[in-house]
Amino acid sequence: MANQWVRISKTTVENAPLPESGQVFLRDIDLKGFAVRILPSGVRSYVVEKRINGRIRRITLGRHGELTPVQARKLAQAKLGQIAMGIDPVAARKKQLLQATTLDACFKDFKKARKHLSAKTLYDYDRVLRVALNDWRRQPISRITPHMVVTRFQRISEDRGEAYANLTFRCLRALLNFGLAQYDDGTGYPILPANPVTVLTRTRSWHKASRRQTVIKLHQLKPWHEAVEALRSPAEAASFGNTMADYLLLLISTGLRRGEAARLRWPDIDLEDRTLHLTKTKNGESLTLPLATQVWERLRARSQVIQSTYVFPGRDGRGPLIEPKKQVNRVIEASGVQFTLHDLRRTFITIAEALDIPPYAIKRLVNHKMSDDVTAGYIVSDVERLRRPAQLIGDFLERAFVGSARDIIPFPVAAGAKSDSLGNGGESWSKKRSR
Repeated sequence: MANQWVRISKTTVENAPLPESGQVFLRDIDLKGFAVRILPSGVRSYVVEKRINGRIRRITLGRHGELTPVQARKLAQAKLGQIAMGIDPVAARKKQLLQATTLDACFKDFKKARKHLSAKTLYDYDRVLRVALNDWRRQPISRITPHMVVTRFQRISEDRGEAYANLTFRCLRALLNFGLAQYDDGTGYPILPANPVTVLTRTRSWHKASRRQTVIKLHQLKPWHEAVEALRSPAEAASFGNTMADYLLLLISTGLRRGEAARLRWPDIDLEDRTLHLTKTKNGESLTLPLATQVWERLRARSQVIQSTYVFPGRDGRGPLIEPKKQVNRVIEASGVQFTLHDLRRTFITIAEALDIPPYAIKRLVNHKMSDDVTAGYIVSDVERLRRPAQLIGDFLERAFVGSARDIIPFPVAAGAKSDSLGNGGESWSKKRSR
C-alpha cells in the first residue's frame, strides 16, 4: 500500500497513475486524514481516515466523478469535525442501518442462525408473520412498541382466538430476542432497549392454555381402526390410501410425533435389526426404537412396494407426507371418533401407563428429556430393554382393534372411579384379573 502526499485537486486525482496491484493513497497535505484511494481497476474514491477509540477507521465518502474534490473536502471536514466531538461516524452509520432492520430481515437472519429448527416450526413462524403480523413485516423492529404489542394481541385474541394470539406473540418474542442479541449499534449496545413483547408478561396478559388431554378411548379403538383400514378402499388411490392407513397406525403404535413419522426415510428403518432410528427430533436427541412385530410387519410390507426414499411419501411420490387433514376427517366421520394426530401419541403413552410399563421406559419410548431427573441419569435404556414394552403395546393394540383387549389386559382403577383414562368401567384390577 503506497502513500503519496499531495494537495488533492481534480488534476492530481485524475493524473495519478494506476497501481499494478494493491492500492495507492493520495493523502492531502492541507487536511490531515483526507485522502483518495486508487485501485488497479481505475476506481478513485475519496476517504477519511482517523483513529477512533484506539482503532484506525476508514470512511468512504464517494467516488471521484460522483464527487468533486471540493465537495469531498467539505464532507471530509464534516466527518473529521464529528470525530473531534467524540462521535464515531462508522458506528453511527451502522446503528442507523441496523435500526432500519425490518421484521422480515430479522426473520431471514433468524433462519440462517437457527438451522436446527424443524420445518413445522419455521412454517409456524412464516405463517403468523404473513397472516397475523403481515403489516409489521416491513416495519423496523426498533419501532415495534409495547403499546403496539398489547393492541395487536387483544385484536388477534378476539378475531382468531386466544391460542393463536399466544402462538403469534411467542414467535415474535423469539424473533425480537434474537434481534436483541444479534444487532448492536457498533459500540456493543443492542439497537433494541428491550423486547416489547415482555409487556404481556409484566401485565399478565398471556392467555392460560389448557393442555389437551384427549385420547382415543378403549372402546373407540375398534371403530377407529376399522375406519383407518377403510382408507385402503378403491375409492382412494391405492398407494396413497395404504400410505395414510399405515401412517396413522404407526403413530398410535410407536408414539412418534407426526413430523418425525412423516419424515422417515428407508435408511432410518433397519428391518433386519427391527429398529427405527430418528436423527432429527423435537428435543434434539437422536432416538433408536425397537419395532413391535405388528409395526415391523407393516413396514416390511411397505418396503416391498414403495419406491420413494420416504417411508410415507406424499401424493407426488417424492416429498414426505404433509398435513393429511382430508383423510383424518374421513376417519373421524366414519368412526365417530374425534381425534388429532397428536392424540395418537397421547393414546400410546396412556396405554403404556395402563400396562404398568415403567415411567423411565415410557420416556425413552417417546423421547421425553430426562436431563433434570437425577435418577434417570443412572439408568441406561438400550434398545433391547425397550423391546418388551414396545411389544406389550403392540399386542394390546392388536387385541383392541378387534375389541378383545378389555378382557385380556387389566387396568387398575382408583376406588370409586367411574372410568379410567381409556374409558374402561369402574371394575377393580383384582376383579378383572380373576376372570
